[in-house]
Amino acid sequence: MSIVINQVSKSFGPVRALNRVSVTLEEGKIYGLLGRNGAGKSTLLNVLTDRIFPEEGSVTVDGEPVRDNDRALSKMYLMSEKNCYPESMRVKEAFRWTKEFYPDFDQEFAWNLAAAFELNTNAKVNKLSTGYSSIFKLTVALSVNTPYVLLDEPVLGLDANHRDLFYRTLLSRYTQRPFTVVISTHLIEEVASLIEDVVVIHKGEVLRQGSCQDLLSQGYTVTGPKGLVEEYLKGKNVLGVDALGGLESAYVLGEPDRSSLPQGLELSGLDLQKLFILMTGK
Repeated sequence: MSIVINQVSKSFGPVRALNRVSVTLEEGKIYGLLGRNGAGKSTLLNVLTDRIFPEEGSVTVDGEPVRDNDRALSKMYLMSEKNCYPESMRVKEAFRWTKEFYPDFDQEFAWNLAAAFELNTNAKVNKLSTGYSSIFKLTVALSVNTPYVLLDEPVLGLDANHRDLFYRTLLSRYTQRPFTVVISTHLIEEVASLIEDVVVIHKGEVLRQGSCQDLLSQGYTVTGPKGLVEEYLKGKNVLGVDALGGLESAYVLGEPDRSSLPQGLELSGLDLQKLFILMTGK
C-alpha cells in the first residue's frame, strides 16, 4: 500500500517545475515535504491528486493509476491554498457536503475540533480570515479518514496556540488510526519532531528521500572557539560554518572522531532545519 510517483515531469512555459521526480510514499508514515519557494512542492501534490497533468511519468495509488480514476483519488485528500467550496457555503454546510463525497468523514470529530479551535460554523467559508480558513481546511482534512492526507502549508496564518493544537491533534489522530500524512511546510523546526521521513525537493528535483533519523545521523555539529574549530575541520567534509564573535559552529558530514576531540570543543547532532538550509542554499 503506497503512492508511487515515477519519473514525473511538469513544465509551465519555460519553467521546469518538476524534472523526472520519483518518490514513494508508504502506508502509515508522516512525511515532511521540504523545499524552498518555487521548488515544486505544490505542483507535486497537485499532480498526485490529478489536479495537474504531468507531461511524462506516472502516479499510482495502491497500484492503481490516479488519472481519471475516482477510486484511487478517493483514497487521498489534499488540503491546499485553494478553496474548492462554493462562495456562499457556510462551514456547517461544508461539513455536511464533505460527508457526501467522503463517506468516512467523521462529522462528530469535525464539530468537536471546530469547537476546540473556536471556529464559527455559521460563517461563510469565503469570509473566514486567513488563519480561520486554514483551521477550517485542517478540520476537514483531519476528519475525512482517507488513507492518504496531503497538507500544503497547513498552518498558514495560525498563531502559536493554534499551531500547537493542530500538531497535538494530528499526532493523536495518527496514533488512534494510522494513515499516511504528507506535510509540505516552511516551518521545518516545528514539524521536525513529528515527521518520520523527509523528501527534500529543490528546483524541481528530489535531493534526498529517506528516514529523518538516518539523514540526521549522517553528520554532526562541532562548536567552540574559532581557532580550535578550524583546526579540527582540516580534512573533513564541511557543509557550512556559522560564526558569532569568537565562536564557530560547523556542520560536518561523517562520523565524529571523539577520541581526538580537543578540549574546548563540543559535538552535537545535526538540526533538520539547518541541514535543509545547507543542502538547498547557494
